[in-house]
Amino acid sequence: MSQRVAIVGVGYTSFRPSSPEVSFREMIFEAAVSAYQDAGIEPGQVDTFVSVSEDYLEGTAIADEYVPDQLGAVLKPVHTITSDGITALGAILMQLRTGEFDIAVVEGRSKASNVLYPAYVEAMALDPVSVRPLDFHPRFVAGMEMRAFLASSGNTAEQTSAVVVKNRGNAQRNPMAAYGCSFSVDDVTSSKLVADPLREDQSASTADGSIVMVLATEQAAARMKGNPVYIKGIGWGQETPNLEERDWGRAGYAEDAASRAYKMAGIVEPASEIHLAEVDDTFAYKELQHLEALGLAAHGRSGAMLEAGEFSFDGRLPVNVSGGSLGCGYTHDLSGLRSVLEIVLQLRGEARWRQLDNVKLGLAQSWRGVPTATGGVAILEAA
Repeated sequence: MSQRVAIVGVGYTSFRPSSPEVSFREMIFEAAVSAYQDAGIEPGQVDTFVSVSEDYLEGTAIADEYVPDQLGAVLKPVHTITSDGITALGAILMQLRTGEFDIAVVEGRSKASNVLYPAYVEAMALDPVSVRPLDFHPRFVAGMEMRAFLASSGNTAEQTSAVVVKNRGNAQRNPMAAYGCSFSVDDVTSSKLVADPLREDQSASTADGSIVMVLATEQAAARMKGNPVYIKGIGWGQETPNLEERDWGRAGYAEDAASRAYKMAGIVEPASEIHLAEVDDTFAYKELQHLEALGLAAHGRSGAMLEAGEFSFDGRLPVNVSGGSLGCGYTHDLSGLRSVLEIVLQLRGEARWRQLDNVKLGLAQSWRGVPTATGGVAILEAA
């Protein structure tokens, strides 16, 4: 049970606003081939598979039945996680640490461009008795939470706009990103109001893409060609789904997940021990809220630290150098794996034009999106 688990191979597609020329199965196949080549294995060597799949988003019942072929997982166990990618990573970690398996694969994808009316899907997560009959757009939940967070923390709407400027600017270094561009704070704050005070440019636009990762026990990883990155700590948490019972100013799920991950990783002072972080920024204010929940910024200080450049590409603690969801595109439950992917590439020294110097310990954090209060945290360490 004490054997370490490593990510030994990664494969991925680029993230694009739309991909009408390929099916989600073809995207998975492309990512899987790259992942197996990266790890130096054949799919027949894999003992167990985990698929990140939510039927509502796929538009197909039991959607995971459509993934074994392109993964080489026919007649192999495929465990479906109807949650975000970091939760799936935790499921694989537990399987490998049982000692029953040596090599495992996690697969996630987004075909968000196929979802014509995403608000209808999001609304299904609202309480069907007390909330859904009110017939408001689920994005209003984000607007209300943003207002509560800014009021309780003292951070400002202008600082959330600065998150957009940073992340979409970072995305210009990332060839995988769909939405890299140069923005000013004024550009963002003058964009259309979506749910006051949330503005259109403070919300991540959706993207299509796929990621496949090969994981192995430390003993098995030693026999493979892949450049291993070890999972040092992992945790996930969920608050109440009831909007009326939620603490709107805090991301309690992130606090709980981080506490578990830090304990497992032996981290006492995350703000000084973590070298880089990829945190959920589905909405710009969520990056600031999550940084405070993770203990990477003191309560009410994340906005000021951002403006001081502490979270910039060349700052003390680079945050979302990939561009985050604002820059790469929002990929539903795949977003957590995309954050993990960036940390893996950075720790392996393979991030190309956005590569940071001397990074050995990284944090990836996920949130499942409106209207949930669910997310995970993974701490990754270079070999």
